[in-house]
Amino acid sequence: MTKRKSKGAYMISSVAEMYEIHPQTLRLYEREGLLKPSRTEGNTRLYTDEDLQRLEFILSLARDLGVNISGIAIILQMRERMEEMQRQIQDFVQYIQQEVLTRATAAADPAKGAIVPIRRPVVAPPPPAKRK
Repeated sequence: MTKRKSKGAYMISSVAEMYEIHPQTLRLYEREGLLKPSRTEGNTRLYTDEDLQRLEFILSLARDLGVNISGIAIILQMRERMEEMQRQIQDFVQYIQQEVLTRATAAADPAKGAIVPIRRPVVAPPPPAKRK
């Protein structure tokens, strides 16, 4: 389905022609919040490569799977939430890795402490020997 040639911004007529859809369909997708093209000072819609990737996903849901606009909106929202959760998980894993590394380095130097405090046994001197 990808019919893009280069990077840049595309006007609504070009996008409609590339994907064989009516410009009103693109306007509908924008009204419903599915697409958010940027605008020029003259208020002309400009679709970026990211917008076109999102449009391809929308069109595959609509054409290939028969999902209606409400369903597409829910799927896109869930997809965005999943991507955000994935980013949070990656950040958390990086934090844990850094913390483990920091604590492992600190554990090598007992003066810096450890995750679990180590108690050294206190050895009492033997009692003095009794004289006979």
